Amino acid sequence: MSKSRVLVVGGSGYLGQHLLQGLSSSSYDVAFTHHSFPPQPLLDAIPHSLAFPVDLITGQGFDQISLKFGQPHVVVNCAAISVPRDCEKDPDAAMCINVPSALVNWLSTLKDCHPLLIHLSTDQVYEGIKSFYKEDDEAVPVNVYGKSKVAAEKFISEKYSNYAILRTSIIIGPQTVAPIPKTLPIQWIDSVLSKGAPVDFFHDEFRCPVYVKDVVAVILTLTNQWISEKRQMQLLLNVCGPDRLSRAQMAETVADIRGHSASLVKSVSASTVDRGVKSPPDISMDISKLGEILGFSPTPYREAVRLTFESAEARQETRTACRAGQGTGTSMTGRGVAGCGS
Repeated sequence: MSKSRVLVVGGSGYLGQHLLQGLSSSSYDVAFTHHSFPPQPLLDAIPHSLAFPVDLITGQGFDQISLKFGQPHVVVNCAAISVPRDCEKDPDAAMCINVPSALVNWLSTLKDCHPLLIHLSTDQVYEGIKSFYKEDDEAVPVNVYGKSKVAAEKFISEKYSNYAILRTSIIIGPQTVAPIPKTLPIQWIDSVLSKGAPVDFFHDEFRCPVYVKDVVAVILTLTNQWISEKRQMQLLLNVCGPDRLSRAQMAETVADIRGHSASLVKSVSASTVDRGVKSPPDISMDISKLGEILGFSPTPYREAVRLTFESAEARQETRTACRAGQGTGTSMTGRGVAGCGS
């Protein structure tokens, strides 16, 4: 009996890489798309997966997936222009990339398995004028990024019949096996505080940061559910952490865990800084539906920060052990140094 197939669109990005690593220990055949060249460290980490170049605007490359990988049973769309400022600079590109029209059109031609589409959206679809938004609250985005994501949700729900849309918040966690150029929020906070000078953080913008491995766990749960039950879904879920936090509160937690002085966190209003893009003040989300449907409880922010830095330290120890073992090619057990390929 052939294995079920999972395709990750945007697999070389931050969430995509973490998801591919999560899928690597599953029983599924796995493939992913990339824009130009797949990073070699990622290929080394998931050697049994297939990589395909795809143009998300024209759809060029999707047919090759059908031919060489086969029709996927689950497709996870992680691809997006996700920096709000970049979306403001080029609204047309944001709409073309963030609304997955070519992907949905291709999926609609796959008659044999009618794949489940798991699409990543954002908390920035909400207006930000209250706390703890629910999925059925009206989506009133205030910037181009949010508008492109609302357009994507609308397109999917109108054009496709088997989907799960996940509205995520700020995703935090360890660096990827192939480091991405985008700044990671927790690591950036630690880096600027480590310089010993006060840093401004907003006290009046609120989000619910989510641990990256929690997002992966939700995706894997939905994947397993569709593969085992084959019941089509039209699902919209808020996926975020349990804590409503300002940027200043996020920084204070990092400072406490990393041993930086709390006095370095300077609390200021978001109105004091022109970021070139309008930002909703409070887009904290209610996740009761996530618990009711999937029985899932996300990791608290403080624990997620601790796990993030523990992972970084463990990776550094592995690299040190690898360098130490390169002279002899062996570990203290007489075998090759474990983990040196990751």
